[in-house]
Amino acid sequence: QVQLVESGGGMVQPGGSLRLSCVASGFTFSDYDMTWVRQAPGKGPEWVSSISARGDNTAIDNSAKGRFTISRDNAKNTMWLQMNNLKPEDTALYYCARGNASGPRGQGTQVTVSS
Repeated sequence: QVQLVESGGGMVQPGGSLRLSCVASGFTFSDYDMTWVRQAPGKGPEWVSSISARGDNTAIDNSAKGRFTISRDNAKNTMWLQMNNLKPEDTALYYCARGNASGPRGQGTQVTVSS
């Protein structure tokens, strides 16, 4: 079955960086677009970024543009989200999803940005 495992979250100060990873199994990773979604406490899910199956097209939310970079390695069945210049409003549980934001998700990894 589809399994997505996120890691790399943590607590950082504003301006800090984190690199999230998503390791996929149970399906042919290279056949699917992949997406990062986040959910802050008390709020609904929010799309962050997506990458095409071959990794040649990416999209990112305006709030993350210039700070976050999505990438993938199909040989490793892995996707990443490099997050720089983190802000308190980036605090959320970050999930990776197969396909779009409504696709199967992992359990998530918590990112907390606080001084």
